[in-house]
Amino acid sequence: MKIAEPTVARLVQYHRLLQRLHHEGQKVVSSQEMGELLNFKASQVRKDLSYFGEIGKRGVGYHVERLFKHIDEILSPPRQWKMALVGVGHLGTALLGYGAFKGTKFGINALFDNDINKVGKSFSGIPCHHISEAPSIIRDQGIEVVILTVPADVAQNCIDIIADSESIRGILNFSPVSVVVPESILVYSVDISVELEKLLFYLKQNNN
Repeated sequence: MKIAEPTVARLVQYHRLLQRLHHEGQKVVSSQEMGELLNFKASQVRKDLSYFGEIGKRGVGYHVERLFKHIDEILSPPRQWKMALVGVGHLGTALLGYGAFKGTKFGINALFDNDINKVGKSFSGIPCHHISEAPSIIRDQGIEVVILTVPADVAQNCIDIIADSESIRGILNFSPVSVVVPESILVYSVDISVELEKLLFYLKQNNN
């Protein structure tokens, strides 16, 4: 079953909300309450969750722990994904400190950069290698996902280098540029400037 990207994004938000409610000891939650907490329509919540079977009762709502575990099973991979980060600059270093990258779903196993002042050192306990070593290290460690946080002018060159490893399946691209990859690699780009422009546009519309 093919699920639209916006639905998957909302599913992640449901998962986080349910985890918080479970930790707070809440037993039951309605689609109306979930919608209000996440700024979604209750009908949208019900529609999204209906993709995965009838897991709530009309007039009763959803059992928080049961729904959390149900969505967790949908989102959780069958194993921990091994990842590498390319570009140990300000953004890359900040991401290394992000707790979500130290969980059971995925973990960063290797770092790559072309700065000789960073190569050979460890950041957050993870060794940094020269980008030229990426193909062999990625292949040897079975790394399948790469987070790219390099300047736009070197992004494509880094992509070309890591693609030679033949084990990469996905790239999370933070570089503000479109990149070309082999058909076997899935790219998801996060352009912070674009998201900020969108926010400012909607703020302007609201003011008008």
